Amino acid sequence: MKLYTHTLSEADISRIVEMAWEDRTPFDAIYAQYCLNEATLIALMRSHLRSSSFKMWRKRIAGRTTKHLSKRGFRVGRFVCPSQRTR
Repeated sequence: MKLYTHTLSEADISRIVEMAWEDRTPFDAIYAQYCLNEATLIALMRSHLRSSSFKMWRKRIAGRTTKHLSKRGFRVGRFVCPSQRTR
């Protein structure tokens, strides 16, 4: 799995880590942009985060349905409050 990560720039790796931490960014979006499946993403996160940060991230995403498009109960990625409409 490390074979693919050597072709990524530091900026790409930073963006991937940021996307992985975001609650509403699904793994499918990361795959579409960087061709990293979930297993490869986990390996990348393990190699680029501190051990405690990696464990915290894994615990955070373990039960999160928003990280998988097929498990989501909604289709729109953002919530818009009716009182915040732009006119």
